[in-house]
Amino acid sequence: MSIVISLGGSILAPDLSSSKFSEYSEVLKDISGEEEVVVVTGGGEMAREYIDIARGLGSNEAACDSIGIEVTRLNARLLISALGSDVFPEPPGSYDEVLKAFSVSDVVVMGGVSPGQSTDAVSALVAEYIDAELLVFATSVDGVYSSDPRFNDDAVKFDRITPDRLVEIVMETEIKAGAKSVVDPLASKIIERSEIPTVVLDGGVPEKIRSVILDGVHEGTLVVSEEYEGVLGGFD
Repeated sequence: MSIVISLGGSILAPDLSSSKFSEYSEVLKDISGEEEVVVVTGGGEMAREYIDIARGLGSNEAACDSIGIEVTRLNARLLISALGSDVFPEPPGSYDEVLKAFSVSDVVVMGGVSPGQSTDAVSALVAEYIDAELLVFATSVDGVYSSDPRFNDDAVKFDRITPDRLVEIVMETEIKAGAKSVVDPLASKIIERSEIPTVVLDGGVPEKIRSVILDGVHEGTLVVSEEYEGVLGGFD
């Protein structure tokens, strides 16, 4: 089975310690023993700090995006170092490079690709490119909510929703001041059109990623069409 994991920078590199990269690499080694996987690493707080400095120096948004992409690729390189010989040695810089790398290695790690695309969107696009059978968003949030739980105490977490409902929630959340959806709008639209089964979960504990991929069990949100009858979910 081909899988794409979007590994948020906030959980992979909250304080840029080697221990975190080692923890995730051990889980990825177990997963790659049974499945083919592409991991897309986020930039986390460090990327935001670099971007803030760049803005303060007068950089435009495209330049800021490029700086953020470089940080995501640095995180990818650190994870590649932790994985050693079990991974393609370079983070691909384009979708064509992903396909080439994936044709010769069962594990590929990469960061961002293009200005204007978050690593959420990159993950969803890569999932389309490689015809992935599962897309996992490992984030600092434990699933998809009806609204941003930081601002709404009545927000309800979903165990399972359809892709079109995900798009509705994301669009409603993003237009509210200060709020931010767990999956960005572009990624949500790609998930809707591709219909790739997607799980959004709290990936702060690496074992949870192993559990959803190898056991089909999780405590997050499963995003699938109403007709989906696969083994994933843990709630059925």
